[in-house]
This record gives sequence, C-alpha cells and structure tokens, in this order.
Amino acid sequence: MSATKLDGKALAATIRSEVAAKVAARAAAGKRPPGLAAVIVGDNPASHVYVRNKHKACADAGLASWVHTLPGDTTQAGLLEVVEKLNRDPAVHGILVQLPLPKQIDEDAVLRSVAPSKDVDCFHPENVGLLAAGHPRFYPCTPHGVVQLLQRNGIATAGREVVVVGRSNIVGKPQALMLMQKATKANPAGGDATVTVAHTRTRDLAAVCRRAEILVVAAGALHAITPDMIAPGATVIDVGMHSVNGKLTGDVHPGAADVAGALTPVPGGVGPMTIAMLLVNTLSAAEQIDG
Repeated sequence: MSATKLDGKALAATIRSEVAAKVAARAAAGKRPPGLAAVIVGDNPASHVYVRNKHKACADAGLASWVHTLPGDTTQAGLLEVVEKLNRDPAVHGILVQLPLPKQIDEDAVLRSVAPSKDVDCFHPENVGLLAAGHPRFYPCTPHGVVQLLQRNGIATAGREVVVVGRSNIVGKPQALMLMQKATKANPAGGDATVTVAHTRTRDLAAVCRRAEILVVAAGALHAITPDMIAPGATVIDVGMHSVNGKLTGDVHPGAADVAGALTPVPGGVGPMTIAMLLVNTLSAAEQIDG
C-alpha cells in the first residue's frame, strides 16, 4: 500500500483564508486588526526563517505584525523590558518570543513574563493549566495543527488508540492532553481518545508504537520511527524536521509510506499548520481583548 498524504500545506492555506475573511469582517466593523509581535534574540538562521515566515503569513491574512530583533548579547533584563512594553501596547494582541534563547537568558522566566492574554504560543503556566482543565484560552499551535489535520481529513479519534512519542512542553504533553480530553463547547478540539505517551526511555518502544491506530511522533530524533514500528494502515503524524544533505526529513523513516494508511509529509505536513494556528490564536486574542 502507499499511504494517503495528509497535505498540511493545502489545509493551512484554507485556514489562513478563513482567518483573513474574519479579519476583513472586523475591519469592516471598524475594529483594529489583530496584531502579532515577534521577538528574536541573536542570529540563529533557522529562527530568523521561522519569524520571516510568520511575518509574511500575518501580512497575507491582513494581520498587523512587528518583528523586534535584539542582539545576541542582550541581557535578560533587556529582553524582559521589551516584553513588558509589548504587554502594555493595545495594538499588540499576541506576543511570541522565538526559541531558543541565548544561554545568558532564563527561558522559563521570559515565557512567564508574557501576559497570558497575549500568550498565543500557549506556553504560559496559566494557559497550560487552563488547557489541562479542559477550558483552554488558546490551544498550542503545533498540537492544534495536528488535531486540525486529523479532524478535517475525517480521521476519527474518539475511542481510538493513540500513541504520542515525545513528552516536550511544546508538543508531546499538550498533544496528549488535547487528544485524551472530551470534546465540549469550551474544548472543541478534545479528541476523546485513549492516549499513551512514549519516549526514548520507553521499554520496547516498537511494541508500544505498533498498538497505535494514530501515531504522533515528536521525538526530536531523525528517523526514530521505522516502518516495522508502525501498524499496517495506521495514521502517522510526523512532527519532526531535520536537514540531511540539504533536504528536509522527519522523525519518521520515509519507508513508513509503505505501511501507514495516512501520513504527513516532511516538509509540507505539520509545519505549515503550526503557522496557520498561530494566526488563529492571534485572531482569538484580538476577539477576547477587543471584542
């Protein structure tokens, strides 16, 4: 068999169009555009590419956006001052601090300094707690992108066996929370699935993965999941991205396409969805703050 491609690029374009239509309606009603401010410290090439892509996506959807680029030797106090100014700026509805940060800066302290109402990455402990309680203010962008890929491709999650490989605060933990929770009016992205969280210390990881009807891989390791670790016909979501000889590939070995029933490509799968969901969150923040 050859797996069905779950095209994140095409779906992200659809979601960005939906956001653009809502932003245009807000403008017609005399409301200010949703505004996203990105802060980047240093000259990490990948970080600058990500921020440029986010900035362009905002412009294409009619959102206001600003990029604050700080030198690599910026102090923690200097960065916190920038964040606090953005917290007070009424034109800014969403703030993202691009990670990773230089070693002299306490990443956790900076993420906690972002006003929860403007934390469109959903990294602040208050927003993580709301998510865990089933009353999310925002959904984390990458896990929400994964849920949208499943829902909009008609892949049911309720009652199904899901394995999430990875336990990071950015993907693994919130992904498991979203997929295990009951879907409600306050929490429409709840997956109602039976979820197992696995990782590099999991005993017999291959056997655990083969139980999955839906396998979400965010291990952060090149080709950590090989075809023999996948149940025939399973849906596989590859969150990883690595550059090998100038080409992008993921956490899942390409041979998975011969086993899986559906598979996200790398690139063109989860990556574009992450940016689309950031726009969704920025619009939501504007609706919550300005009405």
